Amino acid sequence: MNVLLRMIAVAVALLAPIAGAQPVPIAGLVELSGAGATVGTNFDNGVKLAIKEINAAGGLAGRKIEYTSSDTQTNPSIAKSLAAKAVDQGVYVVMGPVFSGSIIVSMGETRKGEVTNVIGGEAASITQQGNPYVFRCSFTQLAAMPKVAQYLKDTVKAKSVAVVYVNNDFGKGGRDVIVPELKKLGIDVVADISTDQGQLDFSGPVLKAKQSNADALFVYLNEEESARILRELKKQGFDKPIVGETTLANEKVIELAGDAANGVVAHVGLTADAPNPTVQAFVQKFTAEYKYRPDHNAMKGYTGMWAVKAVTDKIGKVDTKALAAAFHGATISAKEYPGVLFDVQYDKNGDLDRESFFVKVANGRSQVVQTFKPIPAK
Repeated sequence: MNVLLRMIAVAVALLAPIAGAQPVPIAGLVELSGAGATVGTNFDNGVKLAIKEINAAGGLAGRKIEYTSSDTQTNPSIAKSLAAKAVDQGVYVVMGPVFSGSIIVSMGETRKGEVTNVIGGEAASITQQGNPYVFRCSFTQLAAMPKVAQYLKDTVKAKSVAVVYVNNDFGKGGRDVIVPELKKLGIDVVADISTDQGQLDFSGPVLKAKQSNADALFVYLNEEESARILRELKKQGFDKPIVGETTLANEKVIELAGDAANGVVAHVGLTADAPNPTVQAFVQKFTAEYKYRPDHNAMKGYTGMWAVKAVTDKIGKVDTKALAAAFHGATISAKEYPGVLFDVQYDKNGDLDRESFFVKVANGRSQVVQTFKPIPAK
């Protein structure tokens, strides 16, 4: 009997490390097809590169990450069902979606399941709902748009602006923030032009913008549509300053728009052209891995995953509820965790702050023309 007990004890001892070494499941809900394919693929590739590095460095709390990405097809209802499936499978973290409309629908599932959800969307309404499990890897529109409005006033000296936005949660959210900010600064919004997601013909919106005789044009569309409107603006000879936010200076937009992108100015939370050695090291690694330069969506996925690593190290265990609790108010140093690229701090709503930039497109590349430092934590 003693021999049998000893054999059982040995077996348990041998099995214990195996059980402890079970991989950490993380789910990616990303737009791999549909209107958001460019966005989601970049985000997904950024996440995968970060996981490759994190696993090589020992994983999360000594366990390797097992990552599975699923295609939302840029469809909110599919994103919701995939989120429910991920929760049922007991994942540690959900990465994505990126499109705000999909996030607003799917984050209810991760909240019910009490699963930490790192998202790429920027619509202000996302974190205004008080969801304690949602955390951004990009700026909220509430943080970005005041900087754009101030730039239009101080640098462009615009007294009137035409606004063109995409009629989805992302575009409407941005429009609803920028318009009051402009008016607050005494800038008249002389044209308020709505466009459709996936719209192909921008001759009408551009004509309306020209006829408004505004001092400047603010463009807030998704990537492919941004390239189309820039080409149409060039075709119609639009000669006023064109200013936007992150999507307008996206790598893919510059590639698709060609010469039509030159001269565009945009506020960006993340850019592969940041004059920062840590960013440039990331760009080299990403380009070597995927054979193309990363855009801000790739940087979102990469930094978001590294933020998960940093906060997991802080709590010292794989526990999604503890992870969410520790994310609130977290400050992460880029010196300690180069994968976050910049020092970053999270607030009680899951929003973040860090350095940001204004870039100007010239000769097919964006160049940093102004750097904004984060607001010191109170």
